[in-house]
Parts: sequence; C-alpha cells; structure tokens
Amino acid sequence: MSTNINYAKHFFEACETGKGWEKCSEFCHPTATFSSQTAALAEIKSLEAYCEWMKDLFTPIPDGRYELKFFAADESTNSVAAFAVFHGTQTGPGGPFPPTGKKVAADYVYHMEFEKDKIKHMTKIWNDYISLQQLGWD
Repeated sequence: MSTNINYAKHFFEACETGKGWEKCSEFCHPTATFSSQTAALAEIKSLEAYCEWMKDLFTPIPDGRYELKFFAADESTNSVAAFAVFHGTQTGPGGPFPPTGKKVAADYVYHMEFEKDKIKHMTKIWNDYISLQQLGWD
C-alpha cells in the first residue's frame, strides 16, 4: 500500500495545482471513473474530465491552492483518502460571472480506489453550493 499512498500523493498534488490530465494520467487507469454528488460536477464521469475541470478552475481563480488536513491509506479496501481545504479568489476571467474578487475556502474529500498501482475511481465529497455562494456565483 505504501506505493499507492505515494502515487495518490503525487496525483493529488498534480490535480490540485491544475496540472490537468497530462500530468495526472501517469497515476491513473486510462479509463478511471469519477463521481461526486454535486450539481457543479454532475456531468463529469471520468477522472480525466475532472482533472481538466480542475485545470480550468485556475483561470477564474489563479491563486488557487490547497491546505492538506489529512491523508491516509486503507489496505483492506485498497484505497486512499485525502481531506483538504481549497482556497482562492476569483480575480480572473472564465467563471460564470465577471471577476467578483470574492474568496472561497472549500472543504472537500477525495476517495481514491486503486487497482494494482493506479487509481481506477475517485469520488469527491464537496458542498459545491457553499463554495459557489462564497464566490458570488450562485
């Protein structure tokens, strides 16, 4: 499992800094799936699409950064979980509204399921409604 937690940390860093699928793919199965019970991500079903969504988020929120709170592996389920807070300010173009100058501090969890040494599925737990309110995008 130590290999998986190491891969998960590298994936997390690449995804959360907007590197996109080009960098994230080395830690994932090519057909890795994605799920999240959020309106903002309802149409995203692949991990590739989610990594690109995160990359695009850095256009309206160019100062986006994460604050890692927890990272652990569960060998019995061959999975890794990460809890973090995403911080940023909408100062760039590309959001649903012109730049608002408002800040977001969004709590979220990633649950990454592995098959051998690659992520096969990731679930994101996030209250998108609160984040959109904070940014003035609701």
